[in-house]
Amino acid sequence: MLKSAAMNQTIAILGAGMVGVSCALELQRRGFDVTLFDRSTPGRETSYGNAGVIARSSLVPFNNPALWKSLPTLLKNNSASFRYDPVFMAKNLPWALRFLSKARQHTFEETTVALDALIRLSAGEHQRLMVEAGCAHRCRDTGWIFLYRSEQAFAGGQLGRDTFEKFGVATQTLDAGAIAELEPGLNPIFPRGLWVQDASSVDSPGKVVEAYAQLFVARGGKIRQAQVTGVAKSAGDNWRVTEAGGATHEVSRAVLALGPWTREFAAQTLGMSVPMAFERGYHMHYGAAAGVTLTRPVYDTGGAYVLSPMEQGLRLSTGVQMTARDAPPNLVQLDLAERAARQAFPLTDRLEAQPWLGSRPTLPDSRPIIGECPGRPGLWLAFGHQHIGFSTGPGTAAVLGAMIVGEKSPIDPMPFRAGRFL
Repeated sequence: MLKSAAMNQTIAILGAGMVGVSCALELQRRGFDVTLFDRSTPGRETSYGNAGVIARSSLVPFNNPALWKSLPTLLKNNSASFRYDPVFMAKNLPWALRFLSKARQHTFEETTVALDALIRLSAGEHQRLMVEAGCAHRCRDTGWIFLYRSEQAFAGGQLGRDTFEKFGVATQTLDAGAIAELEPGLNPIFPRGLWVQDASSVDSPGKVVEAYAQLFVARGGKIRQAQVTGVAKSAGDNWRVTEAGGATHEVSRAVLALGPWTREFAAQTLGMSVPMAFERGYHMHYGAAAGVTLTRPVYDTGGAYVLSPMEQGLRLSTGVQMTARDAPPNLVQLDLAERAARQAFPLTDRLEAQPWLGSRPTLPDSRPIIGECPGRPGLWLAFGHQHIGFSTGPGTAAVLGAMIVGEKSPIDPMPFRAGRFL
């Protein structure tokens, strides 16, 4: 009887990015015996390479109503903000059509409500976890700035500003002088800007995930660096996790938090079709001219990049590239972004020989799946966070933890239910 009760408290979490590590900490906090599995050390995959921004402005998804106006330009496949592999898109045409269908006004309204709730929940959880993990010194509460290269470009961002106002996101419109006061290192090429004040940023997203993982281990959690090849129903209501070397682990519940690897893993091990595509992004670190600094992330809307001050240097993050998860690198967007960034800021040399690249796992409505898998009791899902997995991992964990123990979720979980796609 005691053995059965102990087994009922065991959970395996597959994936040690921000989402998986956050889930591990939350379920551990709730009294579960948690084992975290990943082929890499925590925070070294998709969670490593983002711009480090935790912002309420991220509630506006890429497939919003303004997408229809810009679609003809994007389909030309020559912009810095968006590129696509025609072969990949042809193979994933059903996903693309569903993604476009979710750019309608009513779905946009549902998505912004859902994402705003998840982002706000996550911000508070991040604050708590950073203090507990001893990494609060990595966080800046100075917001981030959207930069516009013309008055026309500023006018084109009206949907975003209206949405921010609707949800009470604190912002301040800037003219060229105000931009210079906040960030004097920027060259005076931006007549307008928008300071999003409801935002914070970190100087190393990967190190934050590592700190959370170290807190998990310090509290008794187990991390296995291993390639998981399968998860399947076993005796009774339990689940069996199988590693590449043949080792198996019996647990009462399993959580899939594999980010962009979820689609392939679910298809191969569970026969489950996940409507996921991959928004690839690149980053490179640069030095700055002597005496010139940047104190917060800036998003050059015309140059289609984010420039963030990081522990490793100034991180230049690119726009969206729709292609296969493991496709060879295509550096055209990084080169275009670097050219634009050098117009805006006195960057010096590249600090790495090769750029980092990662794939953001995106579902058709730009919302993650959070909840129990339909028809598979004991299998829980937490994936599909597109660009904002680093921001929303802790909130995802809070929702998932409440649902697993049968408590009321801190936010409405219905927009994230698995049954909308699975």
